[in-house]
Amino acid sequence: MIGGGSWATALAKILSENGARVSWWMRNKADVEHLRSTRHNARYLSSVQFDLTRVTPSTDIGEVVKDADWVVLAVPAAFVKEALDKLDRDAFKNKRIISAIKGMIPGRNELVTDYAMERFKVTRDRVGVVAGPCHAEEVALEKQSYLTIGSPDLALAEDFCQRLRNRYVKAHPAADLDGIEYCAVMKNIIALTAGVAHGLGYGDNFQAVLVANAVQEIRRFLYALSPQPRDLSASAYLGDLLVTAYSQFSRNRTFGNMVGRGYSVKSAQMEMNMIAEGYYAVKSIYELNKDLRVNMPITTAAYHVLYEKISPAVELEILKEKFR
Repeated sequence: MIGGGSWATALAKILSENGARVSWWMRNKADVEHLRSTRHNARYLSSVQFDLTRVTPSTDIGEVVKDADWVVLAVPAAFVKEALDKLDRDAFKNKRIISAIKGMIPGRNELVTDYAMERFKVTRDRVGVVAGPCHAEEVALEKQSYLTIGSPDLALAEDFCQRLRNRYVKAHPAADLDGIEYCAVMKNIIALTAGVAHGLGYGDNFQAVLVANAVQEIRRFLYALSPQPRDLSASAYLGDLLVTAYSQFSRNRTFGNMVGRGYSVKSAQMEMNMIAEGYYAVKSIYELNKDLRVNMPITTAAYHVLYEKISPAVELEILKEKFR
C-alpha cells in the first residue's frame, strides 16, 4: 500500500481484515511510529484499528514494494512522481499494479496507470484501477459500499475483487480501464463545480441539471479520447459522479464550496487537511481538450475560476445559460 491518506487507510482496513498481509508505505515517520504504537493512523480514519500481525507500516518504499505481489497506489496524483521516482525502474517487475488514485499527474496530463506503465515498463494486462461510489469515511463505518476494478485483464480484476469483498463491500470487474479512470478524474471536476454553485447559493434544482449535463460532457470527452461501448449509468461512472457531487464527505465539493463562498484558491487549499484532486484535474483535462476540442462547458468554467481568477459568480452566470 503506497500512501497514508484516508483512502489508503480504508483499503488497508479492507484488505488486511480479509486476510491479506499489507506492507504499508507512509511518507511521514511520525505517522508510521504512531501506527506501530497505537494501531491507528494518526491523521486519517483514526477510529480504525489495525492488526499489526497483518499490517506492517514503513517509510522505506523500496522495502515495502520489494516482496509484494500487488502494489496499490493511493497517494494524491500530485505526489505520485515524488513517491515512485525513488524506485528502480524494475521495481514493479512481475507485480500487479492497482491505482486507487482518482487524479492525473500534474504537468504531464497523464493518467496514473499510464505513468506507471511507462516509468516501470508494466504491460496493460498487469494494471487495474479502483473506482466506484465509495467514500473512505463510510468504509471506516462499515457502511454498504460498491467498488469496480477496471482492467484489460478481467481475471486480474476479478482476483483483486475477491480480495475486497466482505459483508459491507461488493466488488465487480470491468474491462474499461481508460474510461473508468478518466471518469474518476472528471467527476472530481464536476463535484468541485457543484461545490462552487452551492457556495454561491444555487439550489438542488440547479445541481441536478449540472450533474445531468456533466454526464453528457463526460460522454463526449470519453468518446473523443477512447471510443468504445460503455454504460455510463453504471456505478463505476454515474454512481461515483453522484456520490462525489452530493456527499458531505466529498473533499472536491467542499473545496469548491469554499471557493464559491469567497475563499481564494490558496486559502481554501491551506484550510483543508486533504488534497482536492479536482483542482489539478481541471488543468489537465482542460489542456488535453485543447487538441480534442470537445464541448466541455463545465470543465472550462472550473478552469476559468481556478486558474484565470474569473469571478465564480460571473462564470456560473455564463455556465447556467449553456444548460438544458
